[in-house]
Amino acid sequence: MATHTDTAPTAVGSGHAPAEERMEQLVGNLLRIGVLIAAAVAFLGGIAFLAHYGLARADYATFRGEPTALSTLGGIVRGALALHWPAVVQLGIVLLIATPVARVLLTVVAFAVRKDWMYVLVSAVVFALLVYSLLGG
Repeated sequence: MATHTDTAPTAVGSGHAPAEERMEQLVGNLLRIGVLIAAAVAFLGGIAFLAHYGLARADYATFRGEPTALSTLGGIVRGALALHWPAVVQLGIVLLIATPVARVLLTVVAFAVRKDWMYVLVSAVVFALLVYSLLGG
């Protein structure tokens, strides 16, 4: 009579080269950290905004569009540095949008280091299209 022994499965690597695994880890960390920073900035800006303006009475009879200072990247950064709370919230959103763009740029660099020119070209085109569309193209 044969006996069957149960063994716990062993950890199996991803099958990638160590350099590729390091790159995947770096990209994953970039995305995680970027989202966490963006969320923290937007959350803290939102809390400060509500603490400062939360009890103000809203005037729904008059439409007030977004201030010009909050419609440009420079204005958002200047406002956030001055602790203008709506600008801090906007900065959090800009950081959230910038996180995947930074990921694409990081992959361009990673493929260039590995001398994988086809993927450098593809990633660079994707990066250029992202930047073009974000800058109003």
